[in-house]
Amino acid sequence: MAIGQFGPALEEVLKRTGDTRGKAGAVAHVDATLIGKIVNGTRKPSKEVIRAATEHYDDGQLFLAAAAEATGGAFVPWLNLADLHKSSTTLKTIEEMEEAEAALQVIPITKRPDQLTQKERQQIQVSIMEQIEAVTALMHNIVILCREYGFSFSGMFREHATEMKLKKYMK
Repeated sequence: MAIGQFGPALEEVLKRTGDTRGKAGAVAHVDATLIGKIVNGTRKPSKEVIRAATEHYDDGQLFLAAAAEATGGAFVPWLNLADLHKSSTTLKTIEEMEEAEAALQVIPITKRPDQLTQKERQQIQVSIMEQIEAVTALMHNIVILCREYGFSFSGMFREHATEMKLKKYMK
């Protein structure tokens, strides 16, 4: 039985980097056999393996898979059948953002939940789905642009968190 998205994501990272399962095991302080089981989906990765691999490889796809693993799939899935060229992901992101904006424009946000009609509840649900699709497109575009231009995926998010702290949106 296959477990999660992390194993396949780790396998793709190893192919891209040319690293062996042994090297990934050394990074995560486990043996290559365990990495093989994780890659093949017969063993769930521990938090320690996930943390070590994501920190070492700094690959956005691996971070998305780690988040999906931690949340039971309630996060951005990796679209491995999509065209992930930088121009395609950028154009798709623009399209999805426009659709999300259009859906947001029509939701009745001034009403309390008990005032909503069934049609209005459906509009809100459609808007939420459009926003999820936009987030999915945005995350894929971020991953691809970081890979293409050599930016640190985790570094970009740390920089963003620093900005949010400076703006007093978070502690």
